Amino acid sequence: MASSSGNDDDLTIPRAAINKMIKETLPNVRVANDARELVVNCCTEFIHLISSEANEICNKSEKKTISPEHVIQALESLGFGSYISEVKEVLQECKTVALKRRKASSRLENLGIPEEELLRQQQELFAQVSEAVLVLMRWEKLMLQ
Repeated sequence: MASSSGNDDDLTIPRAAINKMIKETLPNVRVANDARELVVNCCTEFIHLISSEANEICNKSEKKTISPEHVIQALESLGFGSYISEVKEVLQECKTVALKRRKASSRLENLGIPEEELLRQQQELFAQVSEAVLVLMRWEKLMLQ
């Protein structure tokens, strides 16, 4: 299965994630620990297989980054074509979530205040600070006299 370098823990899916998936998929079924371990090993091997094939496809197309299209092609070439429609659905969901996350992280958009108004407020604050600095400088000058 994984490498013989002794770093098998680096090459597996976290057991907690597998346990959660098993519970969600089979809520009323008890699954033995060795069966859970087998599921972890199968999932890991599946991911290695798909990612290796996707990497080969990526290299053949002279790209440096594996794209979702490479993974989909890998699924097809390895005989897992029946997974492709669901993979595309999940990919679309991920893109939607990423887009929402990107939009949510934009502070200007979340404020609901036009950028021009924010710039005006910023300039006003700068003017107030400049005025306060002048007052402090006058006060300091008076104190020194």
